[in-house]
Amino acid sequence: MKKMIIAGLIALSPGVVMAANIGNCGWGAKVFDGQSGVAPQVFAATTNGTSGNQTFGISSGTSGCTQDGTVTSTWKTAMFIDGNKKQLARDMSQGQGETLDALASLIGIDQAQKSKFFHLTQEKFTSIFYSEDASAADISNALKTVMSSDSELAVYAANI
Repeated sequence: MKKMIIAGLIALSPGVVMAANIGNCGWGAKVFDGQSGVAPQVFAATTNGTSGNQTFGISSGTSGCTQDGTVTSTWKTAMFIDGNKKQLARDMSQGQGETLDALASLIGIDQAQKSKFFHLTQEKFTSIFYSEDASAADISNALKTVMSSDSELAVYAANI
């Protein structure tokens, strides 16, 4: 009976409501990335709430937060792209390479569909790397758009 009461209080607590809305933004979302359930959500919301980092992240567009009202989890992909931009551009333009393969693995593309991914990124290279000064987030978003337009690879676009 005690467990049911405690579970009910947790379910009704503002922390859970706040946690359900944190998405993948702020330090709490980074610390508890990949974990599911009420407890990690509450801890993530608490981390964000006590340090004020989510508000800063939304204002500055950092910590996985965006200023367009969309909560995304592109920070891993964006960090990878940012650290490997030149090599990734070279690999995508050639439709092969170690950096492109690593990106495919990071996104979770099955081995059987990697060649299709490589071909698509080569074919749509100018849409993905549309500007020399495009940010990692811009490149990630462009890649997501390109992949979303392909019937077989669209399922992976959510992982970007």
